[in-house]
Amino acid sequence: MMLTGMHVAIIGGDARQLEVIRKLTELDAKLSLVGFDQLAHNFTGATKMYIDEVDFSDIDAIILPVHGTNLEGKIDTVFSNEQIFITEDVLLKTPKHCVVYSGISNSYLDELMKKVNRKYVQLFERDDVAIYNSIPTAEGTIMMVIQHTDFTIHGSRIAVLGLGRVGMTVARTFAALGAKVKVGARRSEHLARITEMGLEPFPLHDLEKEVRDIDVCINTIPTMVVTASVISKMPAHTLIIDLASKPGGTDFRYAEKRGIKALLAPGLPGVVAPKTAGQIIANVLSQLLFHDLTKRKGKA
Repeated sequence: MMLTGMHVAIIGGDARQLEVIRKLTELDAKLSLVGFDQLAHNFTGATKMYIDEVDFSDIDAIILPVHGTNLEGKIDTVFSNEQIFITEDVLLKTPKHCVVYSGISNSYLDELMKKVNRKYVQLFERDDVAIYNSIPTAEGTIMMVIQHTDFTIHGSRIAVLGLGRVGMTVARTFAALGAKVKVGARRSEHLARITEMGLEPFPLHDLEKEVRDIDVCINTIPTMVVTASVISKMPAHTLIIDLASKPGGTDFRYAEKRGIKALLAPGLPGVVAPKTAGQIIANVLSQLLFHDLTKRKGKA
């Protein structure tokens, strides 16, 4: 699976992008790196340049950072002080077949991709990426529970909210460490799966009743579920860790008022294990780029 003849622009990002660069150079892609001028390491087949030096008419794919851009189109980069923006002008210079990749999106990027009519892939929407990422997420959650409690995970009472791609891994991991894990879900098939996993299921509408005796509450649901009335029923020592994407599903204002420690922790893979998180992105990206390349060759 080689990417010979493919020209990819990698624009901005953090340590995770280094794994992407490493993988794509191994596969013989030609890379233009924007926002890496302060990176000491050089990669064969990759050229560091400023955004106005890139010939976008020759670019087959653009890889943005995991977080894409901010709402003004600005791209974050750890390895440069350059102000980098992705704009309509830039994207309209690319060939029609150019595909843009990022981890997640926002209203600016969604609108921009519609205007320029380019294929746009959000990697974190994919099941495979989310399931792989749930592993470092679970490990990061363990780290946070250990840091912010004065009791062992073994024997503690933990409620996990949601049995999605992250919830399932988190619930299983804490159970393996000897915690007494119960899992709240809405769907009857999820409640059945929780039972099959040997854990205690409960319907989410019973949440207020179920939190009365817990030590830790781990939320993975990206809507407001850990409300003020739920928090008011928790023991005073309960730790809340919210893994849902910003702004999370917890009433943080009320938790603070009540003196309950509540932590929003999205993006744990990049914090806890940037190398692994980068490899997950790199492996999936290389498959998608290869698929694009073979499809184009087939049409040629």
